[in-house]
Amino acid sequence: MLFKCHLLLQLKSLLPVFLMFSVALMAQQNGDAGELRSQQFEVEQADVEQGQRQSGSAMTPQEREHMEREAAIKAARQQEISRELEVRQQAIAELQSEQGIYHPGLIEAFSDMARLQIEIEDYDGATTSLTDALQIARINTGLYSKQQLPLIGGLIEQNLRLEDWQQVDNLVHLDHHIASRVFDLKGEDYLAAADDYGRWKLRVTRENLLGLNSQGLMSNTRELSEFYSRLLFNLESADGVETEALLNLLEGKSQADISLARSVASTPYTYFQGTANRYINETRCENRRSANGQVVRRCFNVQVENPRYRQSQRDAKRFLLNRHISEIDRVIEQMEMISQGDKTLSAPKRQQLQVQIREIRAEAQQVRRADMRGGVF
Repeated sequence: MLFKCHLLLQLKSLLPVFLMFSVALMAQQNGDAGELRSQQFEVEQADVEQGQRQSGSAMTPQEREHMEREAAIKAARQQEISRELEVRQQAIAELQSEQGIYHPGLIEAFSDMARLQIEIEDYDGATTSLTDALQIARINTGLYSKQQLPLIGGLIEQNLRLEDWQQVDNLVHLDHHIASRVFDLKGEDYLAAADDYGRWKLRVTRENLLGLNSQGLMSNTRELSEFYSRLLFNLESADGVETEALLNLLEGKSQADISLARSVASTPYTYFQGTANRYINETRCENRRSANGQVVRRCFNVQVENPRYRQSQRDAKRFLLNRHISEIDRVIEQMEMISQGDKTLSAPKRQQLQVQIREIRAEAQQVRRADMRGGVF
């Protein structure tokens, strides 16, 4: 009994210490973001001061005064943003506590916070804030809504800065998928989204941002070419399509097919599936002497490589290459029809279009000449 009373007295004496530690820990957690921003700020200020010292001898008094004024303005703005972020974090916490973690008002709150984080170049923080805003928007407005598109666009921009290519690719696919559900497929808004999608996929192919092998790159480019073909086919019967939007799609289609033609040309013909069977059965016969000394003719079947298979591989490669070159020629023909027949084109735009046509034709001719010389095989 005495032991228990003694233990209770010790715990009671330690209780204030525990409370003080808990309060200090909460204060530290709430102040971590501000402290990190202050430290980043001090480093940047030190860099500015060091640059001033290094270049001070070569600066005029007016230039030095201007630089000091700019540094002071930047420092004041950084401190103002740090205070504003703390206020907005508190406001978000209160809104979540009072209205719930999926309240629609949180969409704008997280978006505003992301804008401040972008201003201080906290791109990771901005990505987190925009992701929270997007999730709340999808819960409140459904899986397919126009309200999500600006948030996805912001996420694409931040992930481009962070060079997270796989995440950018996922977001570009999501952006195009939602645009295809909420916009008219022949309207200006969707065609702009489709153009952005195509330009990104072309960049992925040219720079191999996703680290694909040659077959993966060829497959992606083939899908992109088919994507442009479907778009252009749907627009053939559409009225009122902007010439600029149509030319953007034609240019994207030509670049995809040029990339495909080059990829096919640089791939050895042995990688292509021939139309003939690779192996055939042949009957072979031979004379053998039996045990009693008589000559006996025996025949049997063996599997050998078809001599026509290699040629069929070459034919398959040539057929695919010619198909892509024909697609390029078709795009050039459509561009020339617009150049000659569209009266809405300005003189500079018409001249730019003619330059594009010449460049595309020259690239197609280069691949075609290599084919005629047999260099692509």
